[in-house]
Amino acid sequence: MLKDKKICVVLPAYNAELTLRQTYQEIPFDIVDEVILVDDHSYDKTVEVARELNISHVVCHDENKGYGGNQKSCYNKALELGADVVVMLHPDYQYTPKLIESMVYLIVNDVYPVVLGSRILGKGALKGGMPRYKYFFNRCLTFTQNVLMNQKLAEYHTGYRAFSADVLRNINYMADSDDFVFDNQMLAQIFYAGYEIAEITCPTKYFPEASSINFRRSSKYGWGVLWTALQYRLQKWKLGKFGIFGER
Repeated sequence: MLKDKKICVVLPAYNAELTLRQTYQEIPFDIVDEVILVDDHSYDKTVEVARELNISHVVCHDENKGYGGNQKSCYNKALELGADVVVMLHPDYQYTPKLIESMVYLIVNDVYPVVLGSRILGKGALKGGMPRYKYFFNRCLTFTQNVLMNQKLAEYHTGYRAFSADVLRNINYMADSDDFVFDNQMLAQIFYAGYEIAEITCPTKYFPEASSINFRRSSKYGWGVLWTALQYRLQKWKLGKFGIFGER
C-alpha cells in the first residue's frame, strides 16, 4: 500500500549542520520518495552538508523567514511535487526518523489523516532530557487547549508530524504566523476543518545541538498558543471570525 503513494519528508532547517547527516541517514528510503530541505538562511554549513548528502530538493531562503515561514515553503514544495503524504521532521535529530513508516502507515491506510509523534505519551519527554519547566508548561498549555478546543491530544507542541496532502490542500496554512505558533495554528485549523488527529509515542533527545527557544520566545509562544485556542472557541461559538479559519 505504501508503494502506491508518494511519500515526502520535509526538513525545515536552520543551523542544522551538526545533526543533519545523522537525521538524514535514518530516513527509511525504502518507502520515502522525496526529501525536501528548506534552509532558512542559516549561518553555518547546513546547505553544504545537504548537497554532500545529495538531498533531492534543497530550497534556500534569501532571508530568515522564521520557523512558520520555513514550513510554508516546505509544504508548498511538497504539494508542488505531487506528494500524497508529507512528513515534517526536524533535522536537529531530536526526533527519530525511524517512526516515519508507522506514522505514514496510518495515513495511507485511511485510519487517520494526520499523525503526531508525541513526546508526552509514555515517559519519553523527561527521560529524553526535556527540562522540567518546559514539561510543566507543555502540560498546562495542552490542558487549556484541550478544554478550549474540546479535544484530547497528549500534546500540541511536538515538531514531528505527518499529513495527508488533502489536509494541507484544505487548510489555509499560508494565513498562519511565520513564528513558532504556526504549529498550533495548523492544528487548530485541522480540527476546525473536521479532521481527526492520531498520536504515537515518540522518544525525544535534548542535547546542546538540538534546537530550542529561549524563555522570552517561549513566553511569546505560550501566549500565542492560548490566543489561537481562544480564537478557535470564539469562532466555533460564532462570536468572532478569524482569518486563519478562512478558505485557502
